[in-house]
Amino acid sequence: MIIKCPHCGPREASEYTYIGDASIQRPDHNDTDMEKWSDYVFMRENPRGAHMEHWQHTSGCRSFVKVLRDTVTHEISDVTLEGPWQAEDKS
Repeated sequence: MIIKCPHCGPREASEYTYIGDASIQRPDHNDTDMEKWSDYVFMRENPRGAHMEHWQHTSGCRSFVKVLRDTVTHEISDVTLEGPWQAEDKS
């Protein structure tokens, strides 16, 4: 699987570390509802098809990216920078 890093160009997925599901919303830091936090931490879907994921280019520029990947074919249709580097993305 090839992930196109916005800084380094196309790279093997082995240069990246999977961080997690980018489609879930973290509860507010001050929210004390333990059921919401338990669901956030432990409950995950196992989607078939397009799925948004967080990855880090750990063996490259160390940037964090959001990847839209098909879980059946592993085809990657979109990669965008995350964090304060988003504004620098010229693609």
